[in-house]
Amino acid sequence: MSSRIVTLPNILTVIRMVLIPVFVSLLFYQKFAWALTTFIAAGVTDGLDGLLARRFDQKSQLGTILDPIAAKLLLVTSFIVLSLPSIIPDPHPRHLPIPFWVTAAVISRDVFIVVGATVINMVTGFRGFRPSWLGKTNTVVQITAVIAVLTAARFSLLRGYLPTVYTIVFACAVISGAHYVYWAARLLGEERGNPDSDGEVAK
Repeated sequence: MSSRIVTLPNILTVIRMVLIPVFVSLLFYQKFAWALTTFIAAGVTDGLDGLLARRFDQKSQLGTILDPIAAKLLLVTSFIVLSLPSIIPDPHPRHLPIPFWVTAAVISRDVFIVVGATVINMVTGFRGFRPSWLGKTNTVVQITAVIAVLTAARFSLLRGYLPTVYTIVFACAVISGAHYVYWAARLLGEERGNPDSDGEVAK
C-alpha cells in the first residue's frame, strides 16, 4: 500500500468531498435538477477513484481512509438535508421530505459500524475491515434512493413510488447493520489465521 498523497484517485475523492457543500447549497435554494446533477457527479467520482486506483496501481493509505469517509459524508448529509421540511417548496408535499425514521436508520447503522470497528480495534488491534457484498448493496440502495427522492422533488407526479423506496432503504440499513456483526467476526477469525493480512474500512 503506497504512502503517496497526491494521486489521481485521492484528487477525485477530495473533489467528491468539495461537492458536498455545493450539493447542500443547491438543495437549500431548491435547485433540485442541479443538485441531482451534482450528486450524480459525486457518485461517478466514487466509482472512478477505485477503478483508477486498481488500474494504475495508485492505492494509498490516505485513499483507504478518505474514500469511505467521503462516501459516508455524502450519503448521510443527503439523507439529513432531504429530511428537512423546509427543503421542499410544496406546502403539502406528497411523501416528502424523507421520513425521520428512514434517516435515523441510515445514521444509526453507520454509527454502529464505526463504534464497533473502533472498539474492536482498541481491544484486539484488528484493522482488516473490508466491505461485504451486503454493505455494498446497502450503499447502492442509498445512492439510488437519493436520486429517486431528488427526481421526485423535481417532478411531483413521480412521488408515488417513494414509500417503497423508504421501506427498502430502512430494511437494507437494518439487515446490513445486523450482518456486520457476523462479517466482523468472520474477518477477525481470518486475521487470526493470517496475521499479515490487511484490508480497508467497511462501507
